[in-house]
Amino acid sequence: MTKPSLPDLLHAAVTAVGGSERPGQVAMAETVAEVIDNGSHLLVQAGTGTGKSLGYLVPALAHGTGGPPAKGGGRVVVATATLALQRQLVERDLPRTVDALQPLLRRRPEFAMLKGRSNYLCLHRLHEGVPQDEEDGLFDQFEAAAPTSRLGKDLLRMRDWADETETGDRDALTPGVSDRAWAQVSVSSRECLGASKCAYGAECFAEAARERAKLAEVVVTNHALLAIDAIEGAPVLPEHEVLVVDEAHELVSRVTGVATGELTPASVNRAVRRAAKLVNEKAADALQTAAETFERLMELVMPGRIEEMPEDMGYALMALRDAARTVITALGNTRDQSVQDEDAVRKQARASIENIHAVAERLANGSEYDVVWAERHDRYGASLRVAPLSVSGLLREKLFSDRSVVLTSATLKLGGGFDGVAASLGLSPEGAEGEDVPVWKGLDVGSPFDYGKQGILYVARHLMQPGREGSRDDMLDELTDLVEAAGGRTLGLFSSMRAAQAAAEALRERTDAPILLQGEETLGELIRAFAEDARTCLFGTLSLWQGVDVPGPSCQLVVMDRIPFPRPDDPLMSARQKDVEQRGGNGFMAVAATHAALLMAQGAGRLVRASGDRGVVAVLDPRIATARYGGFLRASMPGFWYTTDRNQVRRSLAAIDAAAGSGA
Repeated sequence: MTKPSLPDLLHAAVTAVGGSERPGQVAMAETVAEVIDNGSHLLVQAGTGTGKSLGYLVPALAHGTGGPPAKGGGRVVVATATLALQRQLVERDLPRTVDALQPLLRRRPEFAMLKGRSNYLCLHRLHEGVPQDEEDGLFDQFEAAAPTSRLGKDLLRMRDWADETETGDRDALTPGVSDRAWAQVSVSSRECLGASKCAYGAECFAEAARERAKLAEVVVTNHALLAIDAIEGAPVLPEHEVLVVDEAHELVSRVTGVATGELTPASVNRAVRRAAKLVNEKAADALQTAAETFERLMELVMPGRIEEMPEDMGYALMALRDAARTVITALGNTRDQSVQDEDAVRKQARASIENIHAVAERLANGSEYDVVWAERHDRYGASLRVAPLSVSGLLREKLFSDRSVVLTSATLKLGGGFDGVAASLGLSPEGAEGEDVPVWKGLDVGSPFDYGKQGILYVARHLMQPGREGSRDDMLDELTDLVEAAGGRTLGLFSSMRAAQAAAEALRERTDAPILLQGEETLGELIRAFAEDARTCLFGTLSLWQGVDVPGPSCQLVVMDRIPFPRPDDPLMSARQKDVEQRGGNGFMAVAATHAALLMAQGAGRLVRASGDRGVVAVLDPRIATARYGGFLRASMPGFWYTTDRNQVRRSLAAIDAAAGSGA
């Protein structure tokens, strides 16, 4: 039988999803097929509208062998950062693509979704309840005939849903529930009893998802589970030959998050309560004493990086580590027949204590490869945190061996090249040779949009340079003028929540345009309201820089108040910058400027989402035009027409507004 050609397969898939083939998509698919065949790696920048999902799915499915993958042969894992893309892949792209390719491939590739255990309903928790130290018996509300609290209603609704759902996946529960409610019916992998020991193991939703993944050619997961699979050594993903990381610009921060440990007095005290009923009095008392000492010292800790652990805190951490180790040993030796469902209680207690032990040991031992800092929150109190100085070595070792890796995003090429992002992933410069040096290539397939004609990049060069603190009256005046010229239609991206609130407050007094502010309603509701009324503006911070997809006349002006450099007092970022400088590099460009470039590229990408979109990205920070690094930041954004002429921009915005209003 003649093997179908890649162009034929791509054409069939694109037709099935109602799209049209684009040169960038074809180039991407051909290169993905090439690196899969030769076992190398690819960084591919694919702009909005390229159709990158099919650009990697079609060659990946064509590479498959058919039938259940044995030891990973032919299997592809696709890891994404956002729930929206996971849903798009599993509910839209994959079903249509598989249907379209089946006649050509003479087989039907199977696909499955796989998430972390806590994303699935736990039947044991649902039916047996939460261990009694948790939430003061909230499950008693199940027994109430008409629970009045929001939590009680959610719990009863989840019990009914458990009888209907086939997957037990939290994301299939609509409307959703709060994190607090979901915590009552889910467990982490450490708290899970294990299918063989659990009375509900045969019906377990998480186990069923894993079994489906073992039989699938394509497994869709998230960055966090990919990070856990790489870091913790216990495989949670099935073996695979090909890994596709979509939204790859997010990967380093997600892996850093998974590799970050935290210790708080509240978490330690909760662990003490869980274990106290299950171990001998001596072990419990030692842990209680260590916890009290730690809590007392945490009341005095000052926020910021800790380069050398104070002696008294070091002793407290060692005491906590040693007491936790003793309790872990005791938990294996004792049984308490008075505790109902003792195995579940013991498992949860052990999970809590093991986490305390691991983080306390990591903090007490110290490492030149870790960054330690203290934080203090009004609501949550003080915490000690520890994160890896870099995850590049980890990613190089765990990600790029024994499989081909394709990393794709609309923003991988910062400052005009791939090497910056590649270095953060542990890759040597493109073309470098040597033993154990992963071979990779970079590919920019462009975008179907004509950015030079569809958008303007305006830098307000005449404004004062933003300072550390204080109001920016000239920036607010400029913002007001721009919003009025645009007739609303503005997405305001701010470097801090304080700045977003100040701008919203000022413009609500100065203009008639409705101003929506992040935090005043759920993000989904805010974006829906913004999209429905073209005269409305939406102001907010980080999640809006990357999470808004509103094509059409509702978003014709994207404003950034300032370059989104990391805060100077950010312990992890400043430590990473210092480390680069000590090794002879440019720490500012490698860390701060790269961080800002990535966000600005993502933020500017909010403007043009469809071929008919027109508008302006306005940066109200003159340093883009005046500073030496300004060219690097501009080169990281889409190729809009660039100007610093404020009058020209006002005329352009007014013309775009008029055209949108007339339906032209």
